[in-house]
Amino acid sequence: MEVKELIAGAGRARVGRLSLLAGWQKERGRDDRWNDPDPWDEDRTSSSGRLNLPVTYSGIILIICVLVFLISNAFPTFTNNYLELKPAFLAAHPWTIITHMFVHADMAHLFFNMLFLFFFGMELERRVGESKFLQIFIISGIVAAIGQMAVLPAESLVGASGALFGVMGCLAVIAPEISVLLFFFIPLSIRAAIVLLAVIDFAFMGSETNIAHMAHITGLLVGLAYGGLLKDRYRYRYR
Repeated sequence: MEVKELIAGAGRARVGRLSLLAGWQKERGRDDRWNDPDPWDEDRTSSSGRLNLPVTYSGIILIICVLVFLISNAFPTFTNNYLELKPAFLAAHPWTIITHMFVHADMAHLFFNMLFLFFFGMELERRVGESKFLQIFIISGIVAAIGQMAVLPAESLVGASGALFGVMGCLAVIAPEISVLLFFFIPLSIRAAIVLLAVIDFAFMGSETNIAHMAHITGLLVGLAYGGLLKDRYRYRYR
């Protein structure tokens, strides 16, 4: 039986909204948490000072996921053959190592992953900038898929949860002041939340479910490693 879901912690664990516990200083009319220039300004403006993109990369990813979901419902055979990641056909369809991140099995899968992306993805992007956010998202998703294929090489994969676990892992390193509402009512620090989610994935490893637990864990490890590389520059400094 093929795995049709790469479900994020936000999908099945239903991670709720996040809230920042620290304020920020005003500098020259803009909000800036860092000693560095605003990373969004660096990524979104050209040398002439004009905006290059009308929305951020996290917003673009969200839009693409919704459009792909509509395409999947209209043309399921096309999605199944050319967008889902099937390990047996990866050599023939190498692009699926990326496209599978934008495919979702059903409305609930899409909704909770996009909720996760809206809160955690946009927050990470705001802190590290669009280019680094995209790197973390894509690399986490790719490595997560490789990790899942290593343990279950016959199962197909769809969904952004491996990439989103990487996003959350990176945030946990560079922004430990963030808190989340797990299951929408249990307040936890972001670090406690990722430990809990990792324990759940380890506990259910090998169970007869359609959740790619190894992809979650592998994506999370990539995000933690990426956060370790970025923490000296992007960690919030309390005042």
